[in-house]
Amino acid sequence: MSPTALTTTTGVADIAGAGSIQDRRVTMGETPRFYHDAEPPSQTYVPGRGVARPRRDEPAPAVAPVEADAWAESPAYLRGVDLFNAGCYWEAHEAWEALWLAHGRRGPTALVLKGLIKLAAAGVKVRQGRPGGVRSHARRAADHFAEARAEVGPSLLGLDLDAWIAFARSVADDPPAEPVVPEGSAVRVFTPELRPGGPGPGGDARRRRSAGPSSPTG
Repeated sequence: MSPTALTTTTGVADIAGAGSIQDRRVTMGETPRFYHDAEPPSQTYVPGRGVARPRRDEPAPAVAPVEADAWAESPAYLRGVDLFNAGCYWEAHEAWEALWLAHGRRGPTALVLKGLIKLAAAGVKVRQGRPGGVRSHARRAADHFAEARAEVGPSLLGLDLDAWIAFARSVADDPPAEPVVPEGSAVRVFTPELRPGGPGPGGDARRRRSAGPSSPTG
């Protein structure tokens, strides 16, 4: 199934701790959804916050690796994108980890996936109020993106790797503050949205999007 980009409207959230790196005001409206068969949840798991870890009654189904960078044909990859953009960072981590394992944990695609996993983990650490963990995971995300970039060039899985390297480093330098929201509510803590095949992070996070490989743009 070839995913169709959709738009959802979920309101606006002001995230505490607007930093010097970039405006941390997060617009929740017009969040892109590429894998539209499953709506991202409104609640997310945040370890250590009194909510039980989600149980899996059956083994997770096998996930096929991305063939020849055909990321638009990978439900697992796009599901992770949806979850990340919805502020469901633990769930995005889980979705991408299955795909990373399908790639044998090695190679450029696995490196980009590992970078995304680490960036999602940084989002979890923001929700836990642990800036040291945010910095550590964000630095490792940048390192994984940079390693993939050195192997294959500036674009993979529809992402502008240079832009995501820069964004991950900016998060490591200036972690966003923990948002003041109801416990377990899914809320984005990073301004940029993942837009595979589209624009990425940089400049004004609310500028009009144009076509091109995705760098982190909010």
